[in-house]
Amino acid sequence: MASGHGNIPEEVIESVLARHDIVETVGKVVHLTKQGKYLWGLCPFHSEKSPSFTVTPDRGVFHCFGCGMGGNAIKFRMEIEGLSFPEAVRIMAEESDIAIPEGKGGPLSPPDPERDRLLSAYELSAKFYHFLLKNTEYGTAAMNYLRSRNFSDKMIDQFQIGFAPDRWDTLLQFLEKRGFDLAEMEKGGLLSARGEGKGYIDRFRGRVIFPIANRTGKVVAFAGRILGDGQPKYLNSAESRIFNKSRILYNLHQSKASIRKMRQIVLFEGYGDVISAWEAGVHNGVATMGTSLTESHVALMKSLADEIVLSYDGDKAGQAAALKAIPMLEESGLRVKVAVLPGGMDPDEFISRHGAESFMERIIDSAVSAIKFKLIYLKKNHILLEEDGKIAYVKEALQIIATLHSSTEREVYLREISSELELSYDSLKQDCNLLRASMQKNMPEGDNNDKRWNNGRHKKGQVQAPTLLPAYHAAERRLLSLMIQDPEAAAYVGERLGEEFNIDDHAAIAAYLYAYYAQGKPPGISRFLSSLQDDRLEKTATAISMMDTPPDWNTQVLDDCIREVRKYPIQRKMEQKREEMIQAEKSGDFLRAAQIASEIITLERQ
Repeated sequence: MASGHGNIPEEVIESVLARHDIVETVGKVVHLTKQGKYLWGLCPFHSEKSPSFTVTPDRGVFHCFGCGMGGNAIKFRMEIEGLSFPEAVRIMAEESDIAIPEGKGGPLSPPDPERDRLLSAYELSAKFYHFLLKNTEYGTAAMNYLRSRNFSDKMIDQFQIGFAPDRWDTLLQFLEKRGFDLAEMEKGGLLSARGEGKGYIDRFRGRVIFPIANRTGKVVAFAGRILGDGQPKYLNSAESRIFNKSRILYNLHQSKASIRKMRQIVLFEGYGDVISAWEAGVHNGVATMGTSLTESHVALMKSLADEIVLSYDGDKAGQAAALKAIPMLEESGLRVKVAVLPGGMDPDEFISRHGAESFMERIIDSAVSAIKFKLIYLKKNHILLEEDGKIAYVKEALQIIATLHSSTEREVYLREISSELELSYDSLKQDCNLLRASMQKNMPEGDNNDKRWNNGRHKKGQVQAPTLLPAYHAAERRLLSLMIQDPEAAAYVGERLGEEFNIDDHAAIAAYLYAYYAQGKPPGISRFLSSLQDDRLEKTATAISMMDTPPDWNTQVLDDCIREVRKYPIQRKMEQKREEMIQAEKSGDFLRAAQIASEIITLERQ
């Protein structure tokens, strides 16, 4: 059975693409608005205010005119969730009950040995650190620390927590004995360089080690917490080809089944909180990688859940972080609730003091709406016993309530404030309505005011003017566009032009197309993209497929394009010859100049 993807059979890839509609796949992450034959939205891969991200349902592809990202449904999942091609196919097949034959679904061909070596090194290092924690005197102090935080042996094993001794070469010797290239290990974030040409040392020393796994459970990085005093408190692996902290959520590999079932994620600030909460019964908990929430994190969560419960620390910094995260999450279309912790506690501390049952009932199950949380937070900043404090609080509270679209929701919060502060409900309602009218008057013109996060204040049909391409470049793109749509066009171009495209990426795409059709496969950009094995080629092919090239063609159209493609290298050669002729004339070699002029005339005839 032919396959260009290691052991993954072609029919599995085709079934995955057939069952995972591109609009549905992308729509879980991006709010899409229909305009003509395209669906438009804000690109989840780069920051933008005006939508330049498109989905073409009939072609089964997405493409961003801003950053150039593009591909089919599999590629979208790969980029959003940080997956390799086989990982994405396996996950999507599992979601659609598509069986992958026993022993199939191996690594993508061609193999990536450097990536494999890094993954192997991290897996062995995680086991080594875990062994040092559990079975050596080095780990005694770390074990005492973990037990003081009520981490059970079961949790220490399940989360594979380890310890890096306070020595310079513990891991270095371990890796060196196993034949790993130390420069590669430094690049991968396991070791640090001493200095130019001075060798390497352990990156993690005197730290409790929390292994960080990707979505499929492979360890790709470590977070090390220092024992005792010292800075930084937490140290992460450096970013590498297998680890991008803005795209990884801690514990997603273990929590994804529960998340998928509940369509809800509990988002914590730290690893310890996730582990303590897991033992307390929160099996849909994840944490960001010691970094603030990013657009990539939000896009990933949007692809998995409908609701986020923020369970950040109860101190000022934690509450401020929650306030900052709410708009990012809401703008993506996620429902947001906030778990309110008393007295500045963090989740780990609350569980230690009050127990698992109380944490589930009083904190997680009693999480409040984002608006309610904002009002609670606001209340703390005002002295409500004083008239000035009360008036200032009401003014700021109305600014929050007035943004709500639902009149029922507005009424609930206004009645709450009315009762709490003994103020007239009708007066509050009147002030709120005046504020809403003022807000709507000042709202910028756009075509998507109900979803302002995906508005960008753009006018319908307004698209950035395309860059004018050289004639040969435009001709090559037109040829490839027709070849992607029609095998007969590809055969015609193959016979007359072959791979003699001037742009290397175009020549490569043409070669892949000839091979694709030679296997008897049907036309279609979404399927064809899965036969490519190069990220840049996928983006280029997707962009070409977005061209408005009429599918009907005749040989005259193809011949004109082929002539333009063939003309370019001759024109280049003529330019070079003209330069040579000028140089020959300048140096007084008029015989040589006349000879070159004759060569130029011959080229012009061609």
